[in-house]
Parts: sequence; structure tokens; C-alpha cells
Amino acid sequence: MDIKGKRILVTGASSGIGEQLAPQLAAKGAVVGIVARRADRLEAVLAKCREHTPESAMWAVDLGDLDAAEQVVEDAWDAFGVLDCLVNNAAMGKRKLVLDQTTEEVETVMRLNFFSPIRMGQVAAKKMRERGSGLIVNVSSMGGRLGISHESSYCASKYAMAGWSEVMYMDLFGTGVDVKLVLPGPIKTEIWETQPGEMPGFYDGPWVTAEDCAADIVTAIEGDGFEYYVPEEVYPGFVQKDLIVGKSGAVDQFLAGMAAMDQDLLSKMEKGAP
Repeated sequence: MDIKGKRILVTGASSGIGEQLAPQLAAKGAVVGIVARRADRLEAVLAKCREHTPESAMWAVDLGDLDAAEQVVEDAWDAFGVLDCLVNNAAMGKRKLVLDQTTEEVETVMRLNFFSPIRMGQVAAKKMRERGSGLIVNVSSMGGRLGISHESSYCASKYAMAGWSEVMYMDLFGTGVDVKLVLPGPIKTEIWETQPGEMPGFYDGPWVTAEDCAADIVTAIEGDGFEYYVPEEVYPGFVQKDLIVGKSGAVDQFLAGMAAMDQDLLSKMEKGAP
């Protein structure tokens, strides 16, 4: 996709990857619609976008409300006259042991991370198919290709998004509507902050900046192909896709190794070690 002049809706734009992505798209000439719950944060991002494309707009919406999530696609389409691209980026984390999670907590994660983007994608894709062109970009995670200790709900939602995106690509093939799957790695965003009642992250760096990750998503939007690891390589020269391929070829060994690391971490936590 040539970004210049396109109308692009970005969710989760009040912080992290979305906060960095929206102004980068605007700098390339896109009219950007931004969506998130926090209006004050969105206003600051919108100001940056409008430095490049004054027609850019914002919608302060809780995307965990599925009806509201669908409506914001309709509203953005009406406001811009059309949407050329939808970037489903909004997400939340949840770090708890499997048996410590309530059904309500699991459903909350799935609603925001999976049901909301797929419903938004369906609304947008139907309109795009009628028009004969468009792009849906679903931001999953490395946690959508491998399990991360203590993050069962998050990984379940991101695995679901990866599977949905693959089949969505197949079902829309030849219609003019393209689908891309983006898999961020260790990106330094608010999602890594430890929430009350939850566990600290299993991973503790080194990190990729949200700005660099956003730049790679811009490249994915402009490029060919379906699946993008962003970034392809992390410090110190580690290719992320190689980990996924290696895990697929040795699942038992991978899980045993991760479980051993997890038990060591839990033991240190119980002893109060840093």
C-alpha cells in the first residue's frame, strides 16, 4: 500500500506502539483516525498527526464494548468517506497463573484482544470488499506463536488472532482486500507494567522501542506478504522467526525448558529475591 493519501484507522493509539504508529503514518501523508479510551492522551497524539494531515481525527472509545467497537468503524468510514486500512493494535495483558484466573478475567482479555478486533475487521472488510480494495492489519504478538509463562489469557487471545488472520487472508483472497499479521517481540510499552494482583513479566529485557516497532509496521503496510515479525531481529542479533521455527520442531524440549525457567523464577519470588 502506498500510504500517502490513504485513510487509516489505528486502535490502541493513546500509548505504546499505536501512539508511535499514528504520527509516523501521518508523516507519510495518511489521514489517520485514532482510537483508545483515554481522550487526553489521544488529543496529544492527534495534535502530532495533524501537523502533517489536518483531516486526522480521534474517537475516545472503550473497545472492550463490542458494539461501540463496531460503531467506531462505521463512524470513521463516514467521517473520512472511506477507510483504506484498519490497524487492530489495541490490547491488554494479564499475568496470572492459570488456576488463579477467574472466568471473568479471561473473558475480559478475549473481548478486547480478540473479539473486538475481529468484529471491527469484519465491519471494515465487508465495506472494503464492496469497494474492491483495502487492508486489515492485525497486531498479534510473539505470544501468538509461542506460550509465555503466566500469560495464558494473553497468549490465547493472540493465538486466536493469528489463526483468524490466516483464514481471513484465505477467505478474502482475490477480493482486493488484503490481510497482514504483525507479531511484535519484546517492545517496551505499558503492557509490561505489573498490575495490582498480577505477577511481574517473565521477560525483563533487552527491549525494542515502540517507535522502532511502529516503523517496522509502517514497512509491513507498505510491503508484500502476510506475516511480519517486528522487528525481525532483536538484540543481540537474534532472529525472532528462528525461535518460532525451532519451537515448532522441538515442542517438548521448548516447553520443558520454559517450565524449568518458570519454576526457578517462582522459587526466587517466593524467597523474595529480585
